[in-house]
Amino acid sequence: MQKVEHIGIAVKDLDASEKIYEKLLNTSSYKREEVASEHVITSFFKNGPNKIELLVATDESSAIHKYIEKKGEGIHHVAFAVQDILVEMERLRSEGFILLNEQPKRGADNKLVCFVHPKGTSGVLIELCQELKEDH
Repeated sequence: MQKVEHIGIAVKDLDASEKIYEKLLNTSSYKREEVASEHVITSFFKNGPNKIELLVATDESSAIHKYIEKKGEGIHHVAFAVQDILVEMERLRSEGFILLNEQPKRGADNKLVCFVHPKGTSGVLIELCQELKEDH
């Protein structure tokens, strides 16, 4: 794993949360993106080298909707950048971690992603992110 890529925060109202984070970080969101396969809309902020991803559910089948119903708004996941997601997935499997995806899938912000089950990571959902090359 190379670095923390972003911190994902589950929110109920994306417009209101964007206003909060614009004030907090003194910058505007640089990208809003729908990830239809996950039933979410994301909004990304940069703060120096750090990124924050706000996530709002687009329907009740979304993992974000279920998370907020169970735990309320707040930190949903910590994402780590990886050089080769397939190699990292295999390494984590060999270490006994449970992956929530058999294969990486396309995520927001031009990334391939895979999630690691929070039961094996002290209750924190971990996301692996590999930057997609321009030819994908």
